[in-house]
Amino acid sequence: MSTDKKLIFLDIDGTLVQPGENTPPESAVQAIKAAQAKGNKVFLCTGRNLDMLKPLLRFGFDGMVASSGGYVTVGDEVIYDNPMTVEDTKLALAVLHENGVFCTVEAVDGSFGDENLGEFLSGQAEGNSEIERWRKALSENLNIRPMGQYDWRPVYKVVIMCLKMEQLDAAKLLLSDRYDFVVQDVPEHGCVNGEICPKAFDKGRGVLHVCEKLGIPVENTYGFGDSMNDLAMIQTVGTSVCMANGSETLKGLSDIICPSVAEDGLAKAFHDLGLV
Repeated sequence: MSTDKKLIFLDIDGTLVQPGENTPPESAVQAIKAAQAKGNKVFLCTGRNLDMLKPLLRFGFDGMVASSGGYVTVGDEVIYDNPMTVEDTKLALAVLHENGVFCTVEAVDGSFGDENLGEFLSGQAEGNSEIERWRKALSENLNIRPMGQYDWRPVYKVVIMCLKMEQLDAAKLLLSDRYDFVVQDVPEHGCVNGEICPKAFDKGRGVLHVCEKLGIPVENTYGFGDSMNDLAMIQTVGTSVCMANGSETLKGLSDIICPSVAEDGLAKAFHDLGLV
């Protein structure tokens, strides 16, 4: 593959689609196809697991950095796969539940959430993309099964929600030496939400795995995101883009701010950056 070609990495919720949805604006679909026709490759780069992003695969992506970087593919080939250990999953769930934290665990082939999570979310304010994704996922039953059915299959992260940051202190004491606590910076919405991921991977290192596999320099990469779980990707890619609907912190760390997903932001940015 010629090194003048570009690799484009797209977050899903709040970037490619409205939070929790599975159909991008038609302008984004056409921009992706045009970028690929020019010889560029377009990858999903998401916190979603394979099971939750499957509805988007019909749009013909060239691979994925899924599960926040824990599961990476180029075409049909899995090039990186590194789930949490069962011992750490059990430890994390035990200490989080002891402190009243609502949890969802994500495996390749499914997700399992605390049974009372839906009740908790129904009382939260609008506006946070992660809360919106999980509320919609629960209401539309995107294969998030009750935690009671979880059979300790390998998972890649634990999604967390609680009312106060202090509820995470005990888990941080036990896990922060080998796990990152990625918490969204939108406290005005009345809910602490984020995810616990192994330090062994992140979206940025997922980007690097793809670059190495394809022999493309990282300078030729573009990353689009909207929230703090996109930080590692934004800090790694050659050109970083934050959506106008995104985190104020992430905007300050990005090279470019483009219009929101509802305002055809991806298509406009693809055009402005010469990707189409």
